[in-house]
Amino acid sequence: MYFFDTYAFFEIIKGNPAYAGFTSIKVITTIFNLAELNFALKREEKTFADSLCQKYASFLVTVEIDDILAAMDLRIKNRKLSIPDAIGYTVAKRLKVKFLTGDKEFEKLQNVEFVK
Repeated sequence: MYFFDTYAFFEIIKGNPAYAGFTSIKVITTIFNLAELNFALKREEKTFADSLCQKYASFLVTVEIDDILAAMDLRIKNRKLSIPDAIGYTVAKRLKVKFLTGDKEFEKLQNVEFVK
């Protein structure tokens, strides 16, 4: 099982071959990552963005208040992290699953599967 951040979703949607091995695994994410994904995709095509987010809705896990607090502490230390990705990283750590991303801000953090 992996936690997909928004970067990972985009790479899979684009067909990045480095992410091919992650298309048939158990995936989790948060509502914040889906919101970020939906917003970015809607700039191109609304119907596709909405249908994709509906498809990925089954991947959603609960975000707890402690996740928010820890994520904002993390973001204070690294302002380049998006709020959705900081929350996602914190949730992944709590659930003890790898955080899948190619976002360079996460490259050296623990519990990260970094794929470009």
